Amino acid sequence: MARFKVHELRLRSKAELLNQLKELKTELAALRVAKVTGGASNKLSKIKVVRLAIAQVLTVITQTQRAELKKAFEGKKYQPLDLRAKKTRALRRALSKEDAAIKTVKQQKKDAYFPLRKYAVKA
Repeated sequence: MARFKVHELRLRSKAELLNQLKELKTELAALRVAKVTGGASNKLSKIKVVRLAIAQVLTVITQTQRAELKKAFEGKKYQPLDLRAKKTRALRRALSKEDAAIKTVKQQKKDAYFPLRKYAVKA
């Protein structure tokens, strides 16, 4: 079976991709049997190509699934953990810019009573 172009795989439906995956896995099983029984060298070299094709199909399926889920959860308050931005633990727990900018009542009064002094500088 020839190698696939990923952009062609993206155009296929999920059912077609699953059928393709099933065919590739049966072909891989047949090639492994041929390897054990001492098959031709061209069959042995084909194992790598088939494994790569399986990986490509699985990758396309996963990426399309994630894209659909991201679209479904867009604008919602909560997202599944695997769809959230990874970042670092400290960054995820840090205050948002809005929360960090909020001043307490005491600080607001202090700023109102003691504004920053302005000095006129002689040129």
